[in-house]
Amino acid sequence: MSAKMKIKKKDRVIVIAGKDKGKTGEVIGVMPKENRVLVSGVNTVARHTKPSQANPQGGIVRKEASIHVSNVAHIDPKDSKPTRVGFKVEKGVKVRFARRSGEVID
Repeated sequence: MSAKMKIKKKDRVIVIAGKDKGKTGEVIGVMPKENRVLVSGVNTVARHTKPSQANPQGGIVRKEASIHVSNVAHIDPKDSKPTRVGFKVEKGVKVRFARRSGEVID
């Protein structure tokens, strides 16, 4: 069972745990069923690929692997520090906001 994801595609996040702790990046993919996210430039893995028609050279390809959503935090739009995300209703529309500064994210 998966909960509502507080992080969406194109959000700026910072890694708060793991081998890439402190790195920041943009979310390029969200997997709500697995509670995981793909962040650009974070948790890169080397994939050894055979030569194929699409990639005739083959070789080692570096790409991002998913990271658990609990290991990333949203970056506050005001002061660029990690913040938790909350929900509130503003003018009849449900919006996300940064708990650190109270600023609306989307």
